[in-house]
Amino acid sequence: MGMLAASPVFALDGIVEKKTFEMPSLTTTGGATIKNVRVGWESYGKLNDAKDNVILLTHFFSGSSHAAGKYKAEDAAPGYWDSIVGPGKPLDTDKYFIISSDTLVNLSAKDPTVITTGPASINPDTGKPYGLTFPVVTIRDFVNVQKGLLDSLGVTGVQAVMGGSMGSLQALEWGVAYPEMVKRVIAVIGGAEADPFLIGWLNLWAAPIKLDPNWNNGDYYGKTEPKAGLTEALKLVTLHARHWKWADAAFGRKWAEEGKDPRAALGNQYAIEAWLDKAAAGRAAVSDANHFLYLVKASQTYVMGNGASLEEGLAKLKAPTLLIPSADDMVFPPERGMRPLKDRLEKQGVAVEYTDAITSTLGHLDGVANIAKAGDSIAKFLAK
Repeated sequence: MGMLAASPVFALDGIVEKKTFEMPSLTTTGGATIKNVRVGWESYGKLNDAKDNVILLTHFFSGSSHAAGKYKAEDAAPGYWDSIVGPGKPLDTDKYFIISSDTLVNLSAKDPTVITTGPASINPDTGKPYGLTFPVVTIRDFVNVQKGLLDSLGVTGVQAVMGGSMGSLQALEWGVAYPEMVKRVIAVIGGAEADPFLIGWLNLWAAPIKLDPNWNNGDYYGKTEPKAGLTEALKLVTLHARHWKWADAAFGRKWAEEGKDPRAALGNQYAIEAWLDKAAAGRAAVSDANHFLYLVKASQTYVMGNGASLEEGLAKLKAPTLLIPSADDMVFPPERGMRPLKDRLEKQGVAVEYTDAITSTLGHLDGVANIAKAGDSIAKFLAK
């Protein structure tokens, strides 16, 4: 569920346009009604006349619909999976119409390129931000909004649903929620459920926000926001989504400032500490603390199929599935997530493929930053 990373290569021709999808209301899996649901979306390639060349991309915890291309030529970097989206690439825009949408309760609620409905949105019944009166939402709710988007475009089936991290949870959920629509599932750096250890980690991610007095039980809109807590929360996410190999290579035990020995004063930092502070502060500037907490809850409650048991959910998955782990993933370790899922799907007769192609030093984040390493596996899987 790691932080946003992007390839430096700008593969797509032209500029990507952000669009808005609106639903008059959504009934959540918990039975609540959310009025005036709005999410942003973008697409790459062209929808064919039969409307059967669609690939849906679902994004990770701190991500958005911006999977490829640029909004403006001068943007610093393209979307997070630009290395595999474009003409002649594994997700070939000469062949496929690739669509991606912002989730409900998207983390980056203050980013002008993100459109989402969540706790920071105005409740039409009160004229005030929802705060914690916003209903708890699930990964299945994210999927149901995406289903509404595809329905609005007249799309009745997809060639594949593909996502990384929290996006892989959505991709798998698509496979069990709408099996008649999904030809293939491509799940990257994820698993079939949030296991107890991940649930505990997610609790730690959320803790700094709840400890910030400015959080005020979610009632901070129009007041001082819990920026300190949100920044610390994002530091935890950033480090958890990486690996010690990256830390060793990028920083070692270097000091943050020359002449300021960390042993000489409490305020003197190591380089990795200063980097985490800066990286998290940048993310916090466009993020909303309540949205963060709602994403944590949606991730914690994930069980494939959104039912009482994983077995029940797994039994509903029929589509051929490609599993792409990251070897050094510390959020979804392959031996806890992807490998057991492969074994269980094989046992129930699902055509499942598994690739160990993604190995580098970034841990969980490799599934975003180094997805091109699995490019051949993705292209072959889509060609079947």
